Amino acid sequence: MSELVPPSVHESCYIDDFVEIGAGTKIWHFSHILQNSRIGNDCSLGQNVVVGPNVFIGNNVKIQNNVSVYEGVTLEDNVFCGPSCVFTNVINPRAEVVRKNEYKRTLVKKGATIGANCTILSGTELGNYCFIGAGATVTKDVRAFALMVGTPARQVGWMSRVGGKLDKNLYCRLSDTYHSIDENGDLYETNAHHDKAS
Repeated sequence: MSELVPPSVHESCYIDDFVEIGAGTKIWHFSHILQNSRIGNDCSLGQNVVVGPNVFIGNNVKIQNNVSVYEGVTLEDNVFCGPSCVFTNVINPRAEVVRKNEYKRTLVKKGATIGANCTILSGTELGNYCFIGAGATVTKDVRAFALMVGTPARQVGWMSRVGGKLDKNLYCRLSDTYHSIDENGDLYETNAHHDKAS
């Protein structure tokens, strides 16, 4: 259905050349999309959002107010970026040294949530459906479904696909699903209603 709805861009925004904005996407006040950036379908970009240049954003991504998604950052489908969260793209910036050829890659994978006022250091990968609590500072890769808090961020639990915190039995009340951990320490959803009883 979204392919029938053109993108909506507020008149106060700046959209550079060679930008692609998908169907159904809404971009709110005072935002700037820099050249060679691509934004998917059904996204929502809040007030004062900067994207690019050369950034890829997937479908159904929600970016709240005052967020800059710099070159080197990729957001896959269904990512949520809370208000005023921060991405970096250089690990040792100096005003007098140009380091554009040293940008680190940051990948935020499908379904991940980044809370308000988080800082995501460059060169990290945030796994599918991970959940970064408000104000956390991510300094290293994050496992899929991991719940991370603090500075530097540390794992304190697991979250389900729908955003419910798992209990000690790896059960999510919101989705009524159980989960298991494999031999690599990664979480996955199971059909564990009957497994739990066995």
